[in-house]
Amino acid sequence: MLGEKYTLDIRPTFIDELDRAATYIEQNLGNPVAADKLVNDTYEAIDRALAHPLVTAPRYRPPDVRQPYYAIQVGNYTVYYIVHDYVMEVRWFRYSKSTRDLSANPAYDTANPYMVE
Repeated sequence: MLGEKYTLDIRPTFIDELDRAATYIEQNLGNPVAADKLVNDTYEAIDRALAHPLVTAPRYRPPDVRQPYYAIQVGNYTVYYIVHDYVMEVRWFRYSKSTRDLSANPAYDTANPYMVE
């Protein structure tokens, strides 16, 4: 495990969800500074996790997916990723309160306007 290098693959779904959250904070809540901070903090957390993506225990494993999902907490949000073939694949960005009963379906219902529907 020592000396292993992981590459980063950020999925379009993640980028869309992060953009929706930042846009919501900036426009609906009127706080562009907090929106920028959220984006910066998220990418910094991903960079830190990239060095050792398998250090934490998996969050959950859907029955139809081979790899378990790992999670990074960023404020009130959670970044979900999988690791395969030395690739850390960042898939979802979700408001943490809406992920308590996260199902295998990434398009679960939520009251948040910036989440995937």
